[in-house]
Amino acid sequence: MTRPDAARRPILIDADELAARLAEHPERRGARTVVLDVRWSLQQPDGRDAHRAGHIPGAVYVDLDTELADHARQGEGRHPLPGEAALTRAMRRWGLHDGDTAVVVDDLANQSAARAWWLLRYAGFDDVRMLDGGLAAWVAAGHPLETGDVVPEPGDATAHYGSMPVAGIDEAAAIAAEGVLLDARAGERYRGEVEPVDPEAGHIPGAISAPTAANVGADGRFLAPDALRTRFAELGAVPGARVGAYCGSGVTGAHEVAALALAGIDAVLYPGSWSQWSRTDRPVATGAEPGGAERGAAGPSEAEPAPGPDGAES
Repeated sequence: MTRPDAARRPILIDADELAARLAEHPERRGARTVVLDVRWSLQQPDGRDAHRAGHIPGAVYVDLDTELADHARQGEGRHPLPGEAALTRAMRRWGLHDGDTAVVVDDLANQSAARAWWLLRYAGFDDVRMLDGGLAAWVAAGHPLETGDVVPEPGDATAHYGSMPVAGIDEAAAIAAEGVLLDARAGERYRGEVEPVDPEAGHIPGAISAPTAANVGADGRFLAPDALRTRFAELGAVPGARVGAYCGSGVTGAHEVAALALAGIDAVLYPGSWSQWSRTDRPVATGAEPGGAERGAAGPSEAEPAPGPDGAES
């Protein structure tokens, strides 16, 4: 069952508060703050080397491609959601216990960390937050980094899915037709001018372009709630509306859901996103308008083009 208040819990934490928490309860199970390093991008999906070179003290590396996705699931896009058992194993490897606070961090203005935020919320983990401004904010605040690997004692947390709303491909189509479906990718991908990863360029007919880059300021921090409310209201997404979000493969779409939650707007994530839609016979729209010029999709494709230059996009 979905808990409607799931996205109303605290979403962000700043660097100074995180540092204070880490100093206050470093070892107490069920009351600790556990930092998860979710560095990932299209250009460099494996962030282990970056993690080893410098991370928040005690932060555990999280592999987005293998721990926050299950590539054995066919036909569900490039980053299918992992099953409950798989995520439970990962959560325990990260050292999470029920009652802990999980803080997720990256170096992409939370565009990859948001995947962990959303998935842990979906799994019923009570307190998970994004470090506002990411690793850059931690360094800018004068806090130290450590190097090397972090191997925590195993935790005992368990994933129980259903605490955040999720949409399949049919519901995504319905939201696009009857509600507000936001496309979190860069505008040129939405318009169909380029497509560096998936087999067909364009967007879901009826979807509205809402790039995640506009959710944050130049410092990588989320805009203030009032500014986010204004941004989304201009796109038709207001409290009480039927709102959904998608991206390339369900990664940065989670960032859109988080920004909407900060604005007081409940939204459903379509995890399959464009990577699933573009591999079916569903219609495809191009151009700047939601309806655009429709054409039939290219259909399933076995080959995936190499990632493009925009590392922040999924």
